[in-house]
Order: sequence, then C-alpha cells, then structure tokens
Amino acid sequence: MSAPAGVLRIGNASGFYGDRFDALSEMLTGGPLDILTGDYLAELTMLILGRDRLADPARGYARTFLRQLEEGLGLAKERGVTLVTNAGGLNPAGLAEAVRELGRRVGVPVRVAHVEGDDLLAARDWGEGVLTANAYLGGAGIAACLRAGAEVVVTGRATDAALVSGCAAAHFGWADDDWDRLAGAVVAGHVLECGTQATGGNYAFFAQDGIDVRHPGFPLAEIHADGSSVVTKHPGTGGAVTVGTVTAQLLYETAGPRYPGPDVTARLDTVRLSQAGPDRVRIEGVRGEPRPGTLKVGLTRLGGFRNEVTFVLTGLDIEAKAALVRTQMEAALDRGRRPREVSWSLARTDHADAAVQEEASALLRLVVRDDDEKVVGRAVSGPAIELALASIPGFHVTAPPSRGAPYGVFEAVYVDAAQVPHVAVLPDGTRQDVTFTGPAPAPSHESASAPSHEPAPAPSHEPAPAPGPEAAPEPSPAPGPGPAPTSALGPGSANNPKAPPATANNPAASPAPAHNPAAPPAPANNPAAPPPAAVPTATRRVPLGTVAGARSGDKGGSANIGVWARDADPAVHAWLRETLTVERLRALLPETGDLPVTRYELPNLAALNFVVDGILGAGVASQHRFDPQAKALGEWLRARHLDIPEGLLK
Repeated sequence: MSAPAGVLRIGNASGFYGDRFDALSEMLTGGPLDILTGDYLAELTMLILGRDRLADPARGYARTFLRQLEEGLGLAKERGVTLVTNAGGLNPAGLAEAVRELGRRVGVPVRVAHVEGDDLLAARDWGEGVLTANAYLGGAGIAACLRAGAEVVVTGRATDAALVSGCAAAHFGWADDDWDRLAGAVVAGHVLECGTQATGGNYAFFAQDGIDVRHPGFPLAEIHADGSSVVTKHPGTGGAVTVGTVTAQLLYETAGPRYPGPDVTARLDTVRLSQAGPDRVRIEGVRGEPRPGTLKVGLTRLGGFRNEVTFVLTGLDIEAKAALVRTQMEAALDRGRRPREVSWSLARTDHADAAVQEEASALLRLVVRDDDEKVVGRAVSGPAIELALASIPGFHVTAPPSRGAPYGVFEAVYVDAAQVPHVAVLPDGTRQDVTFTGPAPAPSHESASAPSHEPAPAPSHEPAPAPGPEAAPEPSPAPGPGPAPTSALGPGSANNPKAPPATANNPAASPAPAHNPAAPPAPANNPAAPPPAAVPTATRRVPLGTVAGARSGDKGGSANIGVWARDADPAVHAWLRETLTVERLRALLPETGDLPVTRYELPNLAALNFVVDGILGAGVASQHRFDPQAKALGEWLRARHLDIPEGLLK
C-alpha cells in the first residue's frame, strides 16, 4: 500500500552496532522512502568506540556504516533518499569526511553535514578513568542540516528517537514548542530505533501468532504533519507489524508515563494504537509537554578487570560437589591477594535420570573483579585447572584458562542544557549554533490537545523489601498552560534520556535518582485504568506468558520489564493490574527481592511497566549477571507459573 500524499516516509536500517549488514541496501531497494536512519550507538558501544579512539584518534565512529555505503551511497542518491545516522559516535566530523571521500572514490558526489557538541570529555574533570562523556542531543541539529540540503547527516550521541523527530521537524516546519507533534514523532522514533524489534523480532508471541521471523523486514513510519504516524514495513519482507509488536517495542527500555527527552516530554499514557491494515499500525493521540531544562551525559570508564570460570557438575550430589569446588577455590584465592569482588552462582540446569549428559549437568560460575589484571588472571584460572585431578568426580570446565579482561562502567549525570553546545555543520561548512540558550520554554500556544501540567503524585517507588502502593494513573484536571511538571525523572539512555527533578533554587539541574519515580495522572482525554474485575474462582496453574507478553531491557544499572495483556484483552489487563503487584513480582523473580522496584501503569497499552534498580550493577559493560542486559528478564517472568482464571485462558 502506498503512503498518502503529504506524509514523510522514514525507515530504519540499524538497531545497534553489529545489526544486519544488508539492511541498508534492503531498505533502499525494497520500497519508497524519503529518509533512511541508522542507530548504531548504545552505552556499551560508546565504551568500545572510546577504546578505539585511544588506539587511534582518527577513529571513534562506526566503521560498518562506511562499508555499507560502498553500495548504499549510490542507491540512496539514485532513489533520492536522505541518510541520517548516529554512526559518527565520538568522531562525527571524521565520519562525515570519510563519507565525502567515499563519494568521490565511487563517483557519487554527495552533500554531507554533521552535528557536533555532544562530546564533553574535555569540558570538565569527570573523574578518574573516564573514557567518554557525551550529552544526549535532540533533533535540532539534524533539522538544521536537512534544511540546508544535506543528503547525508552524521551525528554523534543524539537520542535514538531524535533521528526521526529531527527529520520530521525539518520536513513539516514544526516550531520548537509544537509539543504534541514532536511527541508523536518521538514515539514513532522509539518504535523504529531498534529495527526489527518492531516487526516481530524478539516478540513474545511470535509462535502463537504464526509470525515468520526468520528474516524480518526493517520498519518504517509514515509520519503525518500532525505528528501521528503509521508503522509498517516494505511489502514482501518477513516478520509482521501488529498492535502487539508495536506495543512490545513501546515498552522497551522505558519507565513511567512521562518520557522526557531533549526536545519534548512525550506522554506514553496518551499513545493510542490501532491496526490500520495488514502490517500497518496507526499511532495517534500522543500528547507532549515541555522538554526538561537538562541533558543527560553518559560517562563510560574502565572499571577494572574481570575473569570467570564455569565448572560443570554432572550427575548426583550436585550441592556437595558445588560446596567442594567452592571450598577449594576459596582457599586458593586466600593464599594470594584476594580479588576485590568474588561471586558464586549455581545454575541447576541438571535433570534427574537425564538421557543426555548435558541435561544431567549443573553449572557453577565463579566471577572475580579487581583493579589489577594479575589478581584476576592466572591467579584465578590456574588454581581452577589444578583441580582437574584433585576435586569432584567428572571435573571439567566450559572454557580453557584465560587472563583477566577489562570491563566497563556506565554512569549518567545531568547538566544544564544551555551549557551543552549543539552545532550543525552544514554541507558548505557553515556552522549553525542551535544550542538551547535558556530554560525549557512553556508552550506559546494553546490547543484542544494542550497537555496538562499538574504536578505528578507520589511515586510507587518501593525500598526493598517491603512492597508499597502501585503507581496507578488518576483522572487529571482540565488541561492548561503552566510550567513543566516537577516530577522526579530518572535514569536515561539513548532511548530515554531522563532529567533530574527541578528544585526551587535550581530548576535546571539537581541530582538524578536511580530511575523515574513519578507516575503522572492520566490527561483529561485519557481515562484512568479500569477498576480491577472480580476474579473468577476457577483457576489453572500455568505460565504467566499464556496470557501476557513481556519485553525487558537495560537502563544503565537498572532494568525495565514491560508486561502487556495479550491482544490487549481488557479482562486480562484487569487481572494483571490486580495480580501482578510489586510484591508478586519479587516473589516470582527472587533476584529482585532486595532491590528497589517501581510499577507504572499504561492503560492505553493494557500494560504495566516495572523498573528494577541495581539489578545490572554498573551497567551492561560490567557483566554483572548471567544476562547482563536483562534482555531475557521478561521471558523469565513469563515462564513463572501462576493461578490464572480459566476464563482468561484461550
């Protein structure tokens, strides 16, 4: 189906550094597009690029993008598609020049612009060992480059959604305070930013819904002048675009109903989704509020060195075998300088009377960390191997001895947006400053969809272990102009750069809490969630995933778990609201038992969103847990068994 006249077609060809290489050419040849974006950056990626830059100051960008352009640049030029990417990483000027050189080499002259200002490493002393310090910029620089006629725009650390909202603002001529339109584009950008996660990739119900995800197509959005959009994909590509796949992506790496970014605060509790045809989902009704006065700055540093050894325990007496190995290794660690951190975990992957040896085996994992590579190197792996003939029957490990490897730490801080330079370097070399020059403005116009500006109620943030009230939305007063909400806004990421709460003495910056503990009231045009329905007495004990989907992801050292009712079933949603409390979540996922957990409600999506602070330690690069990015945390939750009413089981 062709898009209506007047819409802007924006596609995505990369959700991370290492995504499908052929996606760029597939998107350029698969159907009509106006703009093709590529998201290459994440918290871990910035650390990787920081180490690249240490080795060679001319590097620091995603070199994969250049290799993709060997073929893709000519295709884009031929089809009139503009390319917008954050592949510039730590060196957007360097990548922009490399694209120009590539264009000359392959005979495709192209107008290239780039955005800079996010790299704040030299701006102040960020502390010992910091490799990168980058602010999450919005879409203003991208918009300026496009208005100047750029055919390729390269950014550094812009927010993922800004790749879409900046393009839409330039195309439709939106003002900086067109909050609702900007918020609609940000939501569309959030759906697109992770590529095939919007088209059936990583989708909880791929099997039940019969979605062919062997080679899913990448998504695109048809954005309208009012900020609404239709998410779809090129005809004939794999995967699917359904209300369910879009819901899953909307919940990914988010927290509360307010989703603050450098251009606008989008209200996720106002998003309305509807199936507009095969592989077409309409997004509308999105309300926006003024942007925060601060920008998130992501800091990465080397945290030290780590090593791990995984011992395989097979057959009988698993607990006794684990105790013996642990006693022997602890004695060896104590003979020298003990590593700063020593942790043990036993995964009971073994089954009784197993017909396959691997299914008869459990895994005992030792992880050590220290500032000194030698303390976690052969000093750990050596004694482990020395146990080969002097420990448990059937002794073996999963990998040969290794030296200690460096690990990273991610930290988010917040600075006044007016102090962060935001410069568009146009195709002719002109430098256009689009830096915020003051606090976030209040809306300069009123409309029927003007956002409400009531203060947010108290959060449902709970100190562990005692559970507290849930963060349920409440009816709001009539909308009207006013200052930006004073709710405390929490941890950011490329997808959700949150700002700290304003204070009476300093509305622009204050220390950031661990996550977003403010759940705002529902706006006037969005009724509060329905009251819990009476739960039938007849139940069956089955996995939660029988009736609910989930998607989880990382936010620095925290993780979110978005849970939604399958098919947006109102009865399932009511049951989830009543049953899946913070206390119940802790019982189902004991690993969260001593961590702060907050629950948010998104009734328009028939969903709940949980934020678990500290479960990932110092972030993905620290490899704090077995699943260091919490990608499977939601699937673990779905696999847990609950007594579910018979009437909800289909």
